[in-house]
Amino acid sequence: MIELTSVSKYYSSGFLCRKRAYVVNDVSLAIRKGETLGLAGESGSGKSTLARMMIRLVEPSAGRIVFDGIDLLALKKPALRQLRPRMQIVFQDPDTSLDPRLTIGASVAEPLVVWQKAGRHERDDRVIELFGMVGLQPELADRRPFELSGGQKQRAALARAIALEPEFLVLDEPTAALDLSVQAQILSLVQVLQKRMNLTLLFISHDLQLIGRMSDSMAVLHEGRLVESGKTDAILRRPSDPYTIRLLEAARESEEWFGKDK
Repeated sequence: MIELTSVSKYYSSGFLCRKRAYVVNDVSLAIRKGETLGLAGESGSGKSTLARMMIRLVEPSAGRIVFDGIDLLALKKPALRQLRPRMQIVFQDPDTSLDPRLTIGASVAEPLVVWQKAGRHERDDRVIELFGMVGLQPELADRRPFELSGGQKQRAALARAIALEPEFLVLDEPTAALDLSVQAQILSLVQVLQKRMNLTLLFISHDLQLIGRMSDSMAVLHEGRLVESGKTDAILRRPSDPYTIRLLEAARESEEWFGKDK
């Protein structure tokens, strides 16, 4: 579905811009259609930047990105815009991704309005359908974000992301701001939606327990570099890179989960 080859993002500084500060450095990876890639690493490792480059919210400094056989970096703005509905993202904090001035119903309907999908009554019906898909009560449509719980807001953000029936969905630490019980509900919902819509997912998290639960394969970033990638089970059982080993050891100290499901 999506393939990255030697993708980098850097910022230049100094005399004649000769100094380069790399956020992502020479990363190559691929995600197969219908599968989930878990992207792990500490804060500041470049995970979000890499994800946003995959859907060209951030422009790479170098490399190649191919989505369903299409060279994304070769597309001009009109062609890229036409491709946008097929690639969507759910951000970590719905408080910053949902417009506080809009009702939840209006926020979920916004992609349908922008892309002129059907008339008003049909859009209203679609919003109610989307609410049902993510487990929101229809009466919440007239409320604003501050009136909803964190889990309800993230469900609304997810409903908006799937409104245009995308094929590739980026989940950028979507449960980081939620308590454990709500995390489990959101992750189960994502898995249901993936099967129902045949979604290809990029799941970003610093929590290796969540990576283990959600992903078919995984990649580990450290200071912008890809240090390990492969099948999730294999990496969690026998990591080969010292950085991945340190992440797993830290996870073992905080969570007693390794060996139970794997």
